[in-house]
Amino acid sequence: MTTKPKFEELEKLREMALLGGGEKRIEAQHAKGKLTARERLDLLLDKGSFCEIDMFVKHRSVDFGLDKIHPLGDGVITGYGRIDGRLVFVFSQDFTVMGGSLAEAHGAKICKMMDMALKVGAPVIGINDSGGARVQEGVVSLGAYADIFLRNTLTSGVIPQISAVMGPCAGGAVYSPAITDFIFMVRSTSYMFVTGPKVVKTVTHEEITSEDLGGADTHATKSGVAHFAMDGEAETIEGIRKLISFIPSNNMEDPPVVECSDPLDRIDEKLDDLIPDNPNKPYDIKDVIISVIDDGDFFEVHADFAQNIVVGFARMAGKSVGIIANQPAILAGVLDIDSSRKGGRFIRFCDAFNIPLITFEDVPGFLPGTDQEWRGIIVNGAKLLYAYCEATVPKITVITRKAYGGAYDVMNSKHVRGDINFAWPSAEIAVMGPKGAVEIIFSRQIAEADDKEKKREELIEEYAKKFANPYIAAERGYVDEIIEPRYTRPKLIAALSMLENKVDSNPKKKHGNIPL
Repeated sequence: MTTKPKFEELEKLREMALLGGGEKRIEAQHAKGKLTARERLDLLLDKGSFCEIDMFVKHRSVDFGLDKIHPLGDGVITGYGRIDGRLVFVFSQDFTVMGGSLAEAHGAKICKMMDMALKVGAPVIGINDSGGARVQEGVVSLGAYADIFLRNTLTSGVIPQISAVMGPCAGGAVYSPAITDFIFMVRSTSYMFVTGPKVVKTVTHEEITSEDLGGADTHATKSGVAHFAMDGEAETIEGIRKLISFIPSNNMEDPPVVECSDPLDRIDEKLDDLIPDNPNKPYDIKDVIISVIDDGDFFEVHADFAQNIVVGFARMAGKSVGIIANQPAILAGVLDIDSSRKGGRFIRFCDAFNIPLITFEDVPGFLPGTDQEWRGIIVNGAKLLYAYCEATVPKITVITRKAYGGAYDVMNSKHVRGDINFAWPSAEIAVMGPKGAVEIIFSRQIAEADDKEKKREELIEEYAKKFANPYIAAERGYVDEIIEPRYTRPKLIAALSMLENKVDSNPKKKHGNIPL
């Protein structure tokens, strides 16, 4: 008895599944400047490494004409593969099959894949390109979304979760990416919003396009929903692969280590002249970051959002670190609502996945004004503070210039369990800037002086000489060492090496109540 007919049937079904929605719909996908679900996975994963799961799954619905449509795979491709040899789990929604709409079987495939990823401790990468809930399946579709949301939440902090939005992602569908750790979007071909332009017009009478309402640049610059906005799908996928190279597979592993060809004792004399003599003059903190990290390779996160703080991944001596830095070139590096949220979320990711934190500090304080106060700078600033306090990974700070007021406390000071705190000689650590302090402390002397302006300038100079420096803090042990800027790289590497086996913990509890 031959089994050949059975093999032929298997091959026929495979060919049907691989075609997705068929040639015409694939052509339509390409005409929009978009790759197909399978082409995306081919680019994302190491060649030949993809193992598909549930290729032959079909929906079981019969209402509203669904009894006549039973596409194999039900509009999503799921499975596992490798990126640079490391295991990852993936799903890729197929817009050519019923618009990539999500319903019971579609959702069950994603959940099954996520459950496997959690068991073996590997990252999940989701490629979103869907028309939303499958209306014909009604509440079952909504239940499928919630099943995914639950898994996003329970796996958060256990395995990394990355979302790539490469088409529409609207309504309830947006909440799965929102819970994941990082969101990539593609300019011109992807968008995210809870309610679309038509609903917005009906309710608020605003005329707006999908791109302006929820496109990649909107979410990368205004809302902060997207961590990365890329020009094309190939660039987006390459970004995901690079991100994976910096992070561990799960919360029980250390980040991957690569060979380092950049000398560990390298010094950079240019840093000695980087800080302007005028304390109110800006400079670019990225010049410091690029100088001290391995080979200047900085993978910035949220680059276009809240630019007064800089966050991202780099390597020191071949090992991954998370960088958080005030940016004096933007709003003088002041902390505000958006920068606090941005920094806090990044710190919590690094802490969850054992990635040491390096903070470069030059902060004049929190942004004043009614807009900030009325929108909650207090609780939003507290998010950043909470994240630093809670983090137990190695934490190192370099104060390059200003460290004023409550912002000094927040930015990984000794008082919130900073492990090693360096300061450059240009550091100014005080309750506030000299001008503001003098106006408060010496208001009477200035008012009584014959030449008020001269008296004010004399007092400002006196205050700056006494307090606007790192030495008072060093006397108290709040700064561990004052270093010449040129030696920042070798000092950081030595501190990281010392902290390699650091063990710290928080009081036993179900979870804290971060000021959301």
